[in-house]
Amino acid sequence: QVQLVESGGGLVQPGGSLRLSCAASGNSFSFFGMGWYRRTPGKQRALVASTSGGSTNYADSVKGRFAISRDNAKNAVYLQMNSLKPEDTAVYYCNARAWRGGVVYDYWGQGTQVTVSS
Repeated sequence: QVQLVESGGGLVQPGGSLRLSCAASGNSFSFFGMGWYRRTPGKQRALVASTSGGSTNYADSVKGRFAISRDNAKNAVYLQMNSLKPEDTAVYYCNARAWRGGVVYDYWGQGTQVTVSS
């Protein structure tokens, strides 16, 4: 039983900043990877940023503006979003991935709305 809960979304003006948080609750799990995806209406979820084994990966559209960080002890992951643009408006989803018995398990949060508008 894994539940991922996102927080920190909201309305921000272009050029502003937000920090998204995601924490796992329920039974204890360890994840080899955690990340953030986003989706606009009618579109597929797309990777924003991920972290695994101390390395990070970012979508080209957010490089230099967003930063992902993780607290392994807390099973938490964060996304610092700076210099926000209207194009960043989306629902942001937390993702966590675990390997158990040679099987990949993906877990998803409910999503948090980020709106960038003047």
